[in-house]
Amino acid sequence: MRVGILGPLTVEVDGRPVDVTGARLRTLLARLACEPGRLVPVERLAAALWPDAAPSDPANAVQSLVSRLRKTLGGHPALVSGAGGYRLDVPADAVDAHRFERLAGEGRRALRDGDPARAAALLTEALDLWRGAPDVDDALAARWQELRLTAIEDHVEAAGPRSPGLVARLRELTAAHPLRERLAAQLVTALHAQGRRAEALAAFEECRQRLAEELGVDPSPQLRQAHLLALTDRPGGNLRTPLTSFVGRDEDVDRLATQILDRRLVTLVGPGGAGKTRLATTVAARDPHPAWLVELAPVAEAAEVPAAVLRALDSGGQLEAPQWTRRVDATDRLAEILAPAAALLVLDNCEHVVEAAARLSEDLLGRCPKLRIMATSREPLGILGETLFPVGPLDPQAAVRLLRDRAEAVRPGFVVTPAAAEICRRLDGLPLAIELAAARLRSFTTEQLAAGLDNRFRLLTGGSRTALPRHRTLHAVVAWSWDLLEAPERDFAAAIAVFPGTFDADAAAAVSGVPDAGPLLDLLVDRSLLQVVAGATVRYRMLETIREFALEELLRTGRAGQVRSAHAAHYLALAERAEPHLRTAAQLDWLARLRPERANLHAAVAHACDNADAATAFRLGAACGWFWTFEDNHAEAAGQLGRILKVPGDVPADVRTVVLAVYLINSGFAGDFQFDVELLHEVLRLAAQVPPGTGHPFVELVEPVVLMFGDDSVRGAEAVGRRLAGPLEPWSRGMLLSILGYLRENDGDITGMLTAHEAAAAAFREVGERWGLSMTLASIADVRARRGDFATAAALFAESIDLHRQLGLRTGQAYQRIKLAAIRRHTDGVDAARAELRRFAEDPAALPRDVSHAMLELGQLARYAGDLDEAERCYLQAWRWQAESPLVAPQYRALVQVAMAQLDLRRGDLPAAGQHIAQALELAVPVRDMPVVAQVAIGAAAVAAARGEPGTAARILGVARGFAGGDDLSNADLVAQSAALRDVLGADGFEEAVRRGAALDRAAALAFVQAQVLRR
Repeated sequence: MRVGILGPLTVEVDGRPVDVTGARLRTLLARLACEPGRLVPVERLAAALWPDAAPSDPANAVQSLVSRLRKTLGGHPALVSGAGGYRLDVPADAVDAHRFERLAGEGRRALRDGDPARAAALLTEALDLWRGAPDVDDALAARWQELRLTAIEDHVEAAGPRSPGLVARLRELTAAHPLRERLAAQLVTALHAQGRRAEALAAFEECRQRLAEELGVDPSPQLRQAHLLALTDRPGGNLRTPLTSFVGRDEDVDRLATQILDRRLVTLVGPGGAGKTRLATTVAARDPHPAWLVELAPVAEAAEVPAAVLRALDSGGQLEAPQWTRRVDATDRLAEILAPAAALLVLDNCEHVVEAAARLSEDLLGRCPKLRIMATSREPLGILGETLFPVGPLDPQAAVRLLRDRAEAVRPGFVVTPAAAEICRRLDGLPLAIELAAARLRSFTTEQLAAGLDNRFRLLTGGSRTALPRHRTLHAVVAWSWDLLEAPERDFAAAIAVFPGTFDADAAAAVSGVPDAGPLLDLLVDRSLLQVVAGATVRYRMLETIREFALEELLRTGRAGQVRSAHAAHYLALAERAEPHLRTAAQLDWLARLRPERANLHAAVAHACDNADAATAFRLGAACGWFWTFEDNHAEAAGQLGRILKVPGDVPADVRTVVLAVYLINSGFAGDFQFDVELLHEVLRLAAQVPPGTGHPFVELVEPVVLMFGDDSVRGAEAVGRRLAGPLEPWSRGMLLSILGYLRENDGDITGMLTAHEAAAAAFREVGERWGLSMTLASIADVRARRGDFATAAALFAESIDLHRQLGLRTGQAYQRIKLAAIRRHTDGVDAARAELRRFAEDPAALPRDVSHAMLELGQLARYAGDLDEAERCYLQAWRWQAESPLVAPQYRALVQVAMAQLDLRRGDLPAAGQHIAQALELAVPVRDMPVVAQVAIGAAAVAAARGEPGTAARILGVARGFAGGDDLSNADLVAQSAALRDVLGADGFEEAVRRGAALDRAAALAFVQAQVLRR
């Protein structure tokens, strides 16, 4: 099916036109065609069909119209019903308006990429789709009319100012749209290009007056450029037509063009290979005045700069120098030439003669009022009136486009792969480096080239034979800047190359041995060898390509080991200074201080491990371990700590204990749910060697934590009690009480858990520590929800989320956000809960494990509402998301299996339900998470009830009560099953069966549930 809405509505079915009669049927089809392939809700359809007064039953009225439209379309399957709306199931290109949008967008991109012929063809095809005013509501019609006008303007630009009939067409368009400045600028340009200067000036003046009178604004820079070109009406300059397309800097071109019109001296500064020259000449070619490019790279002596400018002007053959025979110096001659007329000079590559270029620029600008200068340099000229225009790397998407464009020229049919993005990232998005890399794709795959970038300076050679020598290899690009440094400056730059990420001035001083590093850092920033990174404090970054060059210099001088050791010592001192504060109210400040140093801390660990420096490595691990745990990237933390544990050497027992314990915790969080028993015993042995109160505070927690993971609740509680009886700082007390709460929970003592966690929360509030408080509040909220106090639970979850946000921990909020959304079913209604869960599940930044949890909760809501198909879809998605994440604990997989069993029971499929419960039990029991085992038991009770065994079912519910420490009033399945069994057994019979189940000890209770599940 094809639908036309850019004009009177037209429909084709299987190539034959179909006449859709009736205004409302046409409106219905047009409204669905506006969003092909997407479900349009009934309420939006009704608003379009009856804008003034909707019928009393809009859903039935819309359904009736849909039925009529289906008949008109001969029952074509494209008209599809969905939950709460209808969909026209056709490709976007089957609707002329969407095909127009695609073609117009492709045309605009082709125009920006320097391919006007292709742009014109695409835009012509797009504009040919229009047959009149769009047959849609006013808002959509206005949007597409605006897109059409933009496409017309792009088409005019692609066709060029001398295309036949253009002036007449533009006069008609500007008459219809008198305030549209781009059309006015195109008319002025077209009239000027055809030799009609007076008409061009008149057209500008007419538009200027209208803008002033009707809008009170001045003409845009684009319209002013067209006017200035018509005013000067003289050719000139020596710019050459480029041989390649210009990719990736459209915004920079527009911004620089405006700056050079408004300001007389603009200097483009940036690292070598960033594309300063190409950007400057692209803008100069569009300037309304004659422009000359002066290449200063070949100039060896500062005194030769004015003469080089004279040679460039003379090579253009446009401006005759008056009185050439007079004996005047080159600067005076330039002033005589340039003073009378407006002109633009592009002084390219000023860095090696920067003082001479600065003196000449200041002199000429003072003596030639109509002159403007655009300079390119790796450092500013440093004179009054200079405007700096930083030219940095290309953004990732533009960098890949450039690589593809240049690679296609040497390797037809080149296909972009993920390795292309890696190449561009490793090359810092520098255009010249990317172009050198593209040339190597004649003989390398992108994967081979990416792998070879560790030797980038040997690999990226063989640039254009006509390029300047310093642009033919990547090494030469960097060496040009490096060789302009004095020896002490080179030594400093080589030293700070050890920083893999950003760094501050104190760190630079520490690794370089220069006490006051500020002036040298400023110099390297001015020379474009360092970048200043925006943030709350001043930090610096060296581009990877420059850094690799500097590291080679550092190795060549034999100072690499000394500098890396100084780097590790500096960050060890920082981490040890920060670590105690991470357990206090000052943790926010110290987290902000440590986060930018993550790469540097990892580099310090790598250096210590590579050099078998056990003392430094373990001290770093002990100081950084809690910080890494905070950051919620547990796999990375476990990797760093595991590497440290392999370093041989004598280390104080408390330090080794902390590293090993935090390693075990992060391994568990990262998905290693079966702990190494030998490591557990080792950490207990080490902790026992540390006298109480003499080591790191974390040592006090080791024995209780290990026993908790080992499911030894009795010994774990005893260990907590012993430590709580002695002197403790508030943080350690809060952590011990929190651990005690979890131990109580595993014993089914929910009251004891609540008491311990409330005391832990008080301790954390006393010290101002937010992470422990957030986790503890979430546990208290869980208990409140189980007991039916949903308002309090919601408030506690909200506070826990806020604490995580204060800490800047995005992923750590996921559990609390999902639980809070699920609780909203009780406090704000099902719709509010569903909407919040969907927002979370559709968040592209959410982790797979967390999306799985959200989809499980959405499935529960759908099942409770009786929408079994939607419930199944959600459960299956939850299971698939879990399969994509190695970080999903087995007990969470078990919960999905329980939910699917409950769904099977609703559908009457008892065998399938039994299989799901058996799988859930197999997943949950080994990890000994008793609240989850309780959920499995609730599912097993439902299966027993479905088999016709209400007494057994009630007894299993008693077992669940024992595992969970009481009934869970937030569990709708438990509430419903209890009510049903009470009806069947009577209140006394039900309570007696539950009591018998709850009285079983854990081993007997597990054996009973397993026996019932195996009966399936």
